[in-house]
Amino acid sequence: MLNKITIAISGKSGCGNTTISKMVAKKLNLKFINYTFRKMAEEKGISFEELRLLAEESTAIDMELDKQQVHLAAEGNCVLGSRLAIWMIDRADLKVYLTAPPSVRAGRIANRENGTLDEKIAETEDRDQKDSARYKKIYAIDTNKYDFADLIIDTDNNNESEVVALILEAVESLQ
Repeated sequence: MLNKITIAISGKSGCGNTTISKMVAKKLNLKFINYTFRKMAEEKGISFEELRLLAEESTAIDMELDKQQVHLAAEGNCVLGSRLAIWMIDRADLKVYLTAPPSVRAGRIANRENGTLDEKIAETEDRDQKDSARYKKIYAIDTNKYDFADLIIDTDNNNESEVVALILEAVESLQ
């Protein structure tokens, strides 16, 4: 394995960023970085929804979060899992983008949170649109254009172990 490897894993909500990033980090004995709106909201003592609404009003929230992620990943030997990881970590040794159809993503979100599938489909579509607009406004990033990633994996057609195996295979090819 590379001396100091940095792996960036991105994808929209419900694609498996956190789960897959955590599994890859564990397999490779790397630091797992997943500084998210949920973590930031907890640190600020407010709800996730409150922070998300604040982020719609002020670019400072996203910029603070992204700056912290870049800082945490600066030393290397890590797996950073976040919506913008593959865009924010220019020097990542491996950039992975995870995909899944909106209905699959919403189903996964419904399984981990309260609410019906129909509610989660609507919320996921709304969140995707708002996130995309914010990222374009703040960074001129189009999160629907990820073809520069080293590896693009459809997590609907691969289970967690298969996704991790594909990433580990790509890491092996870096040597």
